[in-house]
Amino acid sequence: MASDVPSSPTDDEPASLGRLTARAPDVEARDYSRSDWIETGDWETEFYAPTSCRDAAAVPLLVLFHGAGGLPQRTLPMIAPLADELGFLVFAPKSLGMTWDIIEGGFGPDVKFIDESLKLIFAEHPVDPARVGVSGFSDGASYALSIGLSNGDLFSDAIAFSPGFSMNLGAVGRPRIFISHGERDRVLPIDMCARPTARQLAGAGYDVLYKEFPGGHTAPPELVEIAVRRFVSGGADA
Repeated sequence: MASDVPSSPTDDEPASLGRLTARAPDVEARDYSRSDWIETGDWETEFYAPTSCRDAAAVPLLVLFHGAGGLPQRTLPMIAPLADELGFLVFAPKSLGMTWDIIEGGFGPDVKFIDESLKLIFAEHPVDPARVGVSGFSDGASYALSIGLSNGDLFSDAIAFSPGFSMNLGAVGRPRIFISHGERDRVLPIDMCARPTARQLAGAGYDVLYKEFPGGHTAPPELVEIAVRRFVSGGADA
């Protein structure tokens, strides 16, 4: 469920509050095409730049978080075909531990790595600052909601496929929210997870698009497409 802790981000400890400092500048179109692995320290990160982005003056960027024990290359395939079709970049980092830092004790190491990586991406690619989204599945969905709430001044959208919770250590901005969850999810039961989270976020005034489906702990392709098209279009529901 959503959790609110009355705290405000500070300049002294932004990472511990889930705050990211990287921002996409207004940049001119650049000729590029890249799809490769980036190795940094103990992390492996996948960055996907489809050729359909090559001639765009400004392109959306979607940050994608894997589930517990997952890997970026296993999560990216659910997004890559849409990235090719719609023309957006995907940054899929690997968590330092088996899952994301907030679940293992609190925001910190993963936030710092994501922040530094985003700075590099923003410096090298013409990212549209109005369309930077964060997304994920399972634990990654919980992380996407939590990071999204803390960084609504960076992220236009927070997309969560089968989340367990959202943690708010000081909301900044108002990202659009997408949540989907299976009615028969036995890993993260819908009555304990997505339903109360969606209700609380909607009650707090967020623009929430919530979708249930008759299945288990998964992300149906048709709902992934709805969420991603909404993000790329700047908020229009599919």
